[in-house]
Amino acid sequence: MPDTKPASNAPSARADVVIGGGGFAGLALGVALRQALGEPFRVVVADPSFAKGAANQGRASAIAAAARRLFETIGIWREVEPEAQPILDMVVTDSKLADVMRPTYLTFGGEIAPGEPFAHMVENHHVVDALMRRATADGVELCTEAVTGFELSGERVDVTLSGGGRRSARLLVAADGARSKIRETACIESFGWDYQQSGIVTTVAHERPHHGCAEEHFLPAGPFAILPLKGNRSSIVWTERAGEAMRIVALPDAEFHDELERRFGLKLGEIEAVGPRKAFPLGLSVARTFIADRVALVGDAAHVIHPIAGQGLNLGLRDVAALAEAVADAARLGLDIGGPEVLKRYERWRRFDTMTMGVATDGLNRLFSNRSDALRVVRDVGLGFVERMPRMKEFFIREAAGITGEVPKLLRGEAL
Repeated sequence: MPDTKPASNAPSARADVVIGGGGFAGLALGVALRQALGEPFRVVVADPSFAKGAANQGRASAIAAAARRLFETIGIWREVEPEAQPILDMVVTDSKLADVMRPTYLTFGGEIAPGEPFAHMVENHHVVDALMRRATADGVELCTEAVTGFELSGERVDVTLSGGGRRSARLLVAADGARSKIRETACIESFGWDYQQSGIVTTVAHERPHHGCAEEHFLPAGPFAILPLKGNRSSIVWTERAGEAMRIVALPDAEFHDELERRFGLKLGEIEAVGPRKAFPLGLSVARTFIADRVALVGDAAHVIHPIAGQGLNLGLRDVAALAEAVADAARLGLDIGGPEVLKRYERWRRFDTMTMGVATDGLNRLFSNRSDALRVVRDVGLGFVERMPRMKEFFIREAAGITGEVPKLLRGEAL
């Protein structure tokens, strides 16, 4: 377990930036800002989970190429890479659960350039561990309390912590998840809807190697994704109607195995669920604004989308790269890092991309998570059309890799 309180960085009442939430986005932002602006620039990341370290909750994430470049630039990828499985190919099928055959309608090669996969799969705790160690080494203060409130005070924001302590900062960043307390305190509303679906996640060991191939089976209840991990293991993201998901998760092991095998198939031989199984409610939620007075939202605090495209985490890291660049540029020019112009620059950079991805994933979920035979014919014709269009497939791969549009420096692999 990493030491969460660097000896050279004793807590101080004053900071430049306080970040509420110590997941991928909060830690990556803290490290990026500290590396860009150096010793005088004080960054606090506050999260009660630091007291326990990064627990292995059985969850894994697809790290897109752009996010991997960010991790390379801030110095953690070398540590994470031995645990990361490159996604070398992707296969998309569309069938009913009872169908004997699952015809392949779409395939993707997994490289955006020779030797550069468009994504890697890695278990979350490996990344969080590496980020915590990097943050400690770089002098980011890791505070084992939660941000519970704040008040504006002139050109600063006074932040209240769960243990009764306070911090004064020029900028407060909400990276505290979908139920963000900071967003609520800032009176920022969100819009969206519940899909009445849940995502079941677990890890499966299988007899045969996966050769780095990811599979997404579109079933009437929702997508069933098989995502390759190191060794003969895969991460499962399995969408079901909310009530059915809760029933499946609660089944005895033997019955859960039967339900899993019906969807997974026997292509990779005998299978066994080897990780904890959990179900998470799925929905779409986007904050009406990503900024308030001296407050910026990143990651799930700003937006939650359907996992059908595996882009939720990567959207959050795009937020990190954009906000870090906006703040670093302002600090070097002697501008107010929490001022409206800096925050507006960040929101302009991220808002359109986020809305586009939210609309796209919502549309895909509605198109593929239904029992309509007519829609199935339409989508299968569409998938077949894309399969025969190499340039369109390349466009989709580059979009998934996060390397299109106005890309922040960190996502290009450039230091701030």
